[in-house]
Amino acid sequence: MSLKGIRTNDKHIKNLANIVEGNRSILYKKEDLLAYDCDGFTIHRRLPRAVVFPNNTEEVAKIVKYCHEHDLPFLARGAGTGLSGGAIPLNGEVIISLVKMKRLISVDFENRRAVVEPGFVNLKLTNSISDKGYYYAPDPSSQYCCTIGGNVGENAGGAHCLKYGVTTNHILGLEVVLPNGEVIEIGKDGIPDAPGYDLLGLLTGSEGTLGIVTKITVRILKNPEAKQTVLAYFDNVADGSQAVSDIISAGIVPAALEMMDQIAIEAVEAAAFPVGHPKDIEALLLIEVDGISAGIDEQIHQILEVCKRNHVREVKVAQSEEERARWWANRKTGFGAMGAISPDYLVQDGVIPRSKLPEVLNRIHEISREYGLRIANIFHAGDGNLHPLVLFDARKPGETEKALKAGSACLQACADAGGSITGEHGVGIEKREEMRFIFSDEEIAAQTDIREVFNPKNLLNAGKLFPTPGRCLEVKKEGKSVTAS
Repeated sequence: MSLKGIRTNDKHIKNLANIVEGNRSILYKKEDLLAYDCDGFTIHRRLPRAVVFPNNTEEVAKIVKYCHEHDLPFLARGAGTGLSGGAIPLNGEVIISLVKMKRLISVDFENRRAVVEPGFVNLKLTNSISDKGYYYAPDPSSQYCCTIGGNVGENAGGAHCLKYGVTTNHILGLEVVLPNGEVIEIGKDGIPDAPGYDLLGLLTGSEGTLGIVTKITVRILKNPEAKQTVLAYFDNVADGSQAVSDIISAGIVPAALEMMDQIAIEAVEAAAFPVGHPKDIEALLLIEVDGISAGIDEQIHQILEVCKRNHVREVKVAQSEEERARWWANRKTGFGAMGAISPDYLVQDGVIPRSKLPEVLNRIHEISREYGLRIANIFHAGDGNLHPLVLFDARKPGETEKALKAGSACLQACADAGGSITGEHGVGIEKREEMRFIFSDEEIAAQTDIREVFNPKNLLNAGKLFPTPGRCLEVKKEGKSVTAS
């Protein structure tokens, strides 16, 4: 490959450029690298050493092998929409950008599966197969731009994961480049449940610390026969929360069951897709059921009755696909809409038992008062996945630090309620210290032992997912001193 135009004394950049397409597939100048100093978690930034754009698995493997042999830290990056800092190059990594690997390789409608490259955009898969009556179920709010490779890394969820599950429930096979450059295939021919350990489950959600996914076999679903959506307004959050519990207790499993509080409603109404939500309500529920036509009307009737028993101010059923789409567009702008009411915001991602929803929301309101910062709440209420959004102004001295502390306090509240610190956004660097809220030192050490098997030199995405070395504690294990890092 020609290296014409590459002006650097860094021999590694020149050698990496030889693997791809010279100056057309590598960035190394500071002004070009600025766009890669963070992902959707913008509070921390660090420049990479270079960004390389491979075209296929062979090139990824060669890049990884070169980095491994020369002890160069490296990491994979998709669309950069992650919200936990998982793609931030903390150690001046070589970023392996997978955006050129964006093909839909094959679709097998008979066996209901598709094979994509990691850079293939989530929503594009559904759009590519919808004319045949099929879709891809995981639907994070960023699905119009996030990649399926990134979804695998974070085990992404979405509004409809209540009924259909998160990414791991839809992965049938992976092609993976290990941190030494070796290529392996798991779930060959789309058969994921071979005897032995669940490696698909281990790699999905490993946040880019065990390998780089280069090919993904996913499950596709037939479109439901019928679908209806309900929008309900409540004068207080407690009534809305109780309605959530009562719907599930009634034996109904909606495809989606979402809630937004008053601050979140203020934001989405000020952004791109307003639908006219009342400004004085404390909470709204967006409820969707799907399935066989014969049962849908009865489920809708039950949901309406539950809402009425819980003092709903107004409840209505979408009268057209256009109205339903507007409601969902409004909901899915939730995070980005915060920019309409605040200069900056921090998204959190805790999980709690549904029964603890009023209790935890009360604690989040207390945290808001304690830190003097507004906190909006958008959440997948059906499965207890909360998204407190801490609003702040980074231009004010000390306010960023206050926002981080408030966010950590929200996660502590989730852990104290018997929940988790993340449901779908991952840990990255944002929540790595908060891993101690839910895991003991021994449990953290056991997980880092697994990382050692795949990534013994710790060159791949180091410093993510687990507490930093500066806060490591030594754990006595079988007479040996093990560092939980």
